[in-house]
Amino acid sequence: MNGRILVVEDEPDILELVSYNLKQAGYEVLEAEDGETGLKLAEEKAPIIIVLDLMLPGLDGLEVCRLFKKKATTQNVPVLMLTARAEEVDRIVGLELGADDYMVKPFSPRELVLRIKAILRRSEDRSHGEAQGIIRAGSLYIEPHDYRATLNGQSLELTTTEFKLLLTLAQRRGRVQSREELLNVVWGYEYQGYSRTVDTHIRRLREKLGPASGLVKTVRGVGYRFARTGD
Repeated sequence: MNGRILVVEDEPDILELVSYNLKQAGYEVLEAEDGETGLKLAEEKAPIIIVLDLMLPGLDGLEVCRLFKKKATTQNVPVLMLTARAEEVDRIVGLELGADDYMVKPFSPRELVLRIKAILRRSEDRSHGEAQGIIRAGSLYIEPHDYRATLNGQSLELTTTEFKLLLTLAQRRGRVQSREELLNVVWGYEYQGYSRTVDTHIRRLREKLGPASGLVKTVRGVGYRFARTGD
């Protein structure tokens, strides 16, 4: 078995489709049809990733995501959201709450599995660290080995994706990175119209960087770059 995945989805057909494809890919699957059950299973069974529908009975998916990220036992578990096309605002809010990625219904089961594998690779990178030197930009220190960033001596509370995004930009300081390139490197899949995912994470990263937010520069019509010394 490749690990245990929790799927929180109230539509039986979609739940069955997702569960079947994940099992075919070698994962153990936990199923929940509402948020309360999902929260309980996540607490008891320690999944390696959570696939979470936003439209749920009772507690909606956004509230469930918020509670996942609030609890110490589940706050570091990656979350992949499933959304309907009309829920663009909710997708953005979900990413801001700490979800790692989203997929819009209807979706390809094969792509779902690939996206989950990409998220898990990022989490594994964080768990094992990367044997690289510390990167410094003013009072911002980025420690790749520990997946840790500090600003003025204070640790920044970054998600795995936010840290990987910051690290990628900092390692390529001064070089413009297109949204497509960032999706490939940070998210691990080719560009398919998900540029808003990058923009949302950049905005959230800047908020957490606070006074150092200016280190992440926007290059209009292209993408982003990390500030050069003297910028």
